[in-house]
Amino acid sequence: MQAGSEALLGRAPAWVLAACAVVIALAPTAVDAQTRYPDRPIRIVVPYAAGGSTDVVARVVAAELEKVLGASVYIENRPGASGNVGTVAVARAPADGYTLLLNTSSFMTNASLFRPPPYDPVKEFEPIADVASSPVAIAANVSAGIGSVADMIAQARADPQKLNYGTGGPGSMPHLAMEQLKLKAGVNITHVPFAGGGPAMQATLAGTIQLTAGNLANMMAQVQSGVLKGIALTAAQRWPELPDVPTMIEAGYPDFVMEGTHVLVAPAGTPQPIVDRLGKEVVAAVRKAEIAAKFRQTGLMVVGGGPQELRARIAREVPEFRDLIRNAGIQAH
Repeated sequence: MQAGSEALLGRAPAWVLAACAVVIALAPTAVDAQTRYPDRPIRIVVPYAAGGSTDVVARVVAAELEKVLGASVYIENRPGASGNVGTVAVARAPADGYTLLLNTSSFMTNASLFRPPPYDPVKEFEPIADVASSPVAIAANVSAGIGSVADMIAQARADPQKLNYGTGGPGSMPHLAMEQLKLKAGVNITHVPFAGGGPAMQATLAGTIQLTAGNLANMMAQVQSGVLKGIALTAAQRWPELPDVPTMIEAGYPDFVMEGTHVLVAPAGTPQPIVDRLGKEVVAAVRKAEIAAKFRQTGLMVVGGGPQELRARIAREVPEFRDLIRNAGIQAH
């Protein structure tokens, strides 16, 4: 320190000297914590029950991060309130990089579905990675006489009270996709919400309802085996493992692409160097050929976008979903 500075500090009040001492003492600690990161286990919260596509993605990400970070990475399933229980818990967790959230597109939609909004996806979280996406699959009971989107629309127009479709719950991506289709086609198909995509598929298989819509990652086996008739996918292109199932674009609805994503985020205020490092490692991991192949076989497609790409997606999709929810008349919870 220069002599002039020493003299100036010598004349400063005691509280100024104390404040300077605190700043000097704390600054290296924060830097050191980032340099040592990670020096203890990292928790990835999945706000849904174990076994679903989100849980599968989280476990792949955790295993890959462990290899490169040299620290334990474990999954905590915290289901409840359409994903809000686990999501809110992460928003309130320390912003130190040791608590992360792996969620679906519900991360973006729930802000418009619930009143009051349970959290702010823009202000309360730091984007890390846009990991993988899954289109919506629309499928029918094999005895329903519905072999295409055109058949479905024709039946709906002939008898507006006839058709029902099931999903894993209101406000889910499959629900929003079907409501978008109803708006575009000008038809009525009654939504029957279930407590999960599994029960919706079982009701369709039993003939209780004629149709179901769900994330392809959760319906792949049933459509592949033919126990459910695949009607359409909301993907930009046909799925390699389902070559006979057309896209909504091919069915006559241009630009109809709706893919539920799986995103990794951290509490707002997480140091940017940690966010950037996690984003870099996750993107590199999921872009590996073997990981991409594993995802595709289960109905998932690697996105591999980093913090900036995910930030742009959140900024774009939050208002888009809000408008769709309003236009479709979907009631907020």
